[in-house]
Formats: sequence, structure tokens, C-alpha cells
Amino acid sequence: MMSGKISRLYRGETTVDFYGRRRIGFFLSLFVAVVTVVSLASQGLNLGIDFKGGVAWEVPASKTFDVEQARNVLDANGISSKDAKVQVLTSGTDRRIRIQVGDQPTEKIDALKVAFAKDAGVNTDLVSVAAVSSTWGRSITEKALRALVVFFALVSLYIAFRFEWKMALAAIIAMVHDVLVSVGVYSLLGLEVTPATVVAFLTILGFSLYDTIVVFDKIQENDHRFKTSRVSYGDVINVSMNQVLMRSLNTSIAAILPVLSLLVLGSWVMGAVALQEFAVALLVGLLTGAYSSIYIASPLLGMFKEREAKYSGMRGHLALGPEMTRLILTGAAAGRRATAQRSEATRIDEAVEQASTDQDLETASTVLSHPPRPRKKGRR
Repeated sequence: MMSGKISRLYRGETTVDFYGRRRIGFFLSLFVAVVTVVSLASQGLNLGIDFKGGVAWEVPASKTFDVEQARNVLDANGISSKDAKVQVLTSGTDRRIRIQVGDQPTEKIDALKVAFAKDAGVNTDLVSVAAVSSTWGRSITEKALRALVVFFALVSLYIAFRFEWKMALAAIIAMVHDVLVSVGVYSLLGLEVTPATVVAFLTILGFSLYDTIVVFDKIQENDHRFKTSRVSYGDVINVSMNQVLMRSLNTSIAAILPVLSLLVLGSWVMGAVALQEFAVALLVGLLTGAYSSIYIASPLLGMFKEREAKYSGMRGHLALGPEMTRLILTGAAAGRRATAQRSEATRIDEAVEQASTDQDLETASTVLSHPPRPRKKGRR
């Protein structure tokens, strides 16, 4: 039983009603969007110093210098430790304490470098400092947003040229959905947003676009295939989604496994915390990209296309079960719809035949209503 379902999945012969269940996907995405907006409004994003500016020191960890001691050094030098971000970075056997605060004057930066080195019992050369002005960070933020807008514009033009503008609009909404979900995860978990995170966002948008283009290409192919058949655009989407379902799953799994190993082994097991923000962005983006191509982009396209005169008359009609199977294999409507059409034609034929029979009987009754004339006797 299970092997039969898997073989049908590999052959693209599944009959999942994706379009009919589109409201479930829309509701889930709406819920995630509301949670994201609430999280952004309440706690915002944890922007790194590259975006908001600030100073970060990295000090070798020792028995006398840990996170608590680093906060004490900040308080002793007139900087509130409550507003500082202190974390432990691990790389193999090397452990370092990273202390990040807002903009500080040069004298304060140098004084804290000496204080950190003294408390850690190391030379000042072993304490690294990274300082970014708030102006430069704001400039980087604006450039990142500008790059995102340009990416959306170029993608829209390409899809509109390659397919049509309705597909471009559906794809853009799906990608905005992916960014919104990823930003929501970063806001909820309090993960730091760095330039590497922005690169990860652009990477996942590329993956999401690829998956959506594959689905749209199959939809366009089936739209031409069913040109002479009377099927709804929802049927076209369902058939296309079932045909590329295995390909989408294989692509997503092949992309997710390396990222998952990077997150689990690299960040959690080996302690490379710097990889965590990048890996989380990729993992969330890959999952949402695969999801949005199925439950956001394709259903939205179907809703746009069903407004056209060509498909409006068949809105709400979906081939299910054996009917969808025959539609996938033969490209012709069958099952309940075809049976209903045949039943209607049969009913009309029977009515016509009955009317003809009734007319013949009425004619015969009229002829036989007069008594027959007696035969004349012949002359002998």
C-alpha cells in the first residue's frame, strides 16, 4: 500500500487537492504574518553593529574572565551592562568572550581594551576591537534595502516577460511572504542580523524563485495541453502541482540537509556560533520557499486567472480522486463531470425520443378515432 503511494508520487500521479485547500495555507500565512508584525512592533530586530553601529571587543576567555566579569568591567567603566550584548564564541578548543555596545569615543574604546586584557590576564594585542559608526551602519542598511527592491523589480520584469504579469505578481507576493516569515523568526528568537544574514536572505529568495518558476512552467505547459478541454484553472494548478511535487520535495531535501548539518554540527556541536545566524536564515528560507511555491504563489495565480472570461465559467469545479487521475494521464475530463455531461445528453435524447413517440401515438389515435368504412361488395 505504502510502496504504491510512493511509486505514484515518483511518477507524478498523486491526486492531492492543493488548490481546494488553499484557504488553509492562506490562514497559516496570515497567522505567521500577524505574529511577525507583533514581534517587530514589540521587540524589533537584533541588528548587528554593521547596521546600527557600535563597538565589539573579543577577549580570550579564561578562569578569571567570563561573561559576568565582562559585564562588571563595563559597569566599572561607566557603560551599562544591561544594554550590552555579551556572548561566548567557541571554535574547537578556543573560547572567546564577545562584548558589543553602542557607539563610544576612541578614548573609551582604548581604555576598555586595556581593562579587558588586564582582567583576562592576556596581552592587549590579543584583544580585538571592531568599531562601526552609526552613520556607516545606516548607509549599509539603506543599501541592503535598495538591493532587495532592485531584486524584486528585476524578478518581476523577468517573470512578466517569460510568462505573464499575473505570474510575476503571484511570485513577488510569495517572496515577500518568505522574507516576512524569515524576519519574524529572527525577531522572535532574537538572533542577530548581520551582512551574512542579508546574503542568506537573498540566497533563499533565489531558491524560492527557482521553485516557483518550476511550478509556473508546468502550469503553463498544462494550460496549453488542456486548451481544447473544458477544465477549470484550479484543475490545471492541481495537475501541475502533483506532477512536480516529487521534484520539489527532492530539491528541497537536497538543499536542506547540508544547511541542517551546518546548523547542528557546526553551530551547536562544534560551537561555531557565528554560523548560527546564517544557517538559521537559510533553513527557514528553504522551508518557507518550498511552502510558498505550493500554498501561496500557485493558489494566488489561480485566483487571478479565474477572473478571466475563459475560466470564470468553470470556477469552483475541481476534478478529484479518479477524475484527477484520468485528467493527469489523458488530459481529458472524466469522472463525475463527464458522467454528468453524458447523463444530461442521454436525458435530452430520451426526452426527444419520448416526444417523437408521443406524437406518433397521438397521430395514430386520431386516425383510428373514425370508424372504418364498410367495404363495398364486389359485383358477381
